[in-house]
Amino acid sequence: SGAMNLVTLRVYDVLGNEIATIVNEEKPAGSYEAYFNAEQLSSGIYFYKLQAGIFTETRKMVLMR
Repeated sequence: SGAMNLVTLRVYDVLGNEIATIVNEEKPAGSYEAYFNAEQLSSGIYFYKLQAGIFTETRKMVLMR
């Protein structure tokens, strides 16, 4: 079986406050989908940060109503 890595996917507002943790679990390498319900959020700019083992990526997203 393949090695497991801690995978986290979190959403932050523009001030750096964590809004949601979408994924926080050990996973083997592969492709995954995650569902995020943004119903309670207002329009604006948010950031999501994906961490998997030593890999980290932060991207901007725009929520429009």
